[in-house]
Amino acid sequence: MAIKKVWIDEGCTACEVCVDICPEVFDLPEDTAIVKKGVNFNDYEEEIKDAADSCPVEVIQFEEE
Repeated sequence: MAIKKVWIDEGCTACEVCVDICPEVFDLPEDTAIVKKGVNFNDYEEEIKDAADSCPVEVIQFEEE
C-alpha cells in the first residue's frame, strides 16, 4: 500500500535514528525531528516503515492508502 501521510507525535527525543535511516524524509533542525515537505513518500516506503519500527519512543506515524 502507498504511504500518503507521515507525521511525528509529541515526545520525540531527538535521537536521530529516523534521520540516519531516511534523511530524504526526516530532518532534525532543532530538538525534535520533522517530516520534510514535498517528499514523495512512496519513494521511501520501506525506509519510513523501518524508521517508525526503529523509533525508541514510537512517535513516528504514517497512514497508508
